Amino acid sequence: MLIKLASLAALAAFTVLPHDPLPDLAVGTALPAADKKMKDVNGKEISLKDAVGKNGLLVVFSCNTCPFVVGSEGSEGWEGRYPALGAFSQRMGVGMVLVNSNEGKRDAGDSFADMQARYKDKKYSGSYVLDAGNVVADAFGARTTPHVFLFNKDLKLVYKGAIDDNVGSASAVKEKYLEKAISSLVEGRPIDPATTRNVGCSIKRVAVEHKH
Repeated sequence: MLIKLASLAALAAFTVLPHDPLPDLAVGTALPAADKKMKDVNGKEISLKDAVGKNGLLVVFSCNTCPFVVGSEGSEGWEGRYPALGAFSQRMGVGMVLVNSNEGKRDAGDSFADMQARYKDKKYSGSYVLDAGNVVADAFGARTTPHVFLFNKDLKLVYKGAIDDNVGSASAVKEKYLEKAISSLVEGRPIDPATTRNVGCSIKRVAVEHKH
């Protein structure tokens, strides 16, 4: 198992490289692409602003194909924690949206139909939307799956990074970064840390043709 986790760590080190010229969203920044409509797995078109709860909004860039999300031999992946995270967010008055920006893999496991099936099979909660052309991911500067962004009720960024400190095993987690950040947000306490290292596969963006 340690070998498998080491392999995942090596993959992470490769895939977290930034995609220039993506922005690096700073804590305190207003919610990007707030009004951009995206297709939810329920068939409706929604924006991030539509999903905001009374205490804020959690945006998780995710997919159906990355081993850091879905797991692999020797690693659970973070996906299995989504249902509990969604329930916790709802109890805390924070809306939750999962965003699939893997435009480059729509024909390889990240199609809208694949998203609908996975949402049902894995008992996701909240919304799971398709980010066509990775427009929203680009506005956020989202780099990996998963990559999380938490906003307060004023739609200002208060936390970004990872869900917790152990992709391989939920039972072995020592630091529940995101859960702690949500609790601190709702209780009016400082969020510490406000930024953690996002670990995961690179978002599979569509190729952009640069004109010279």
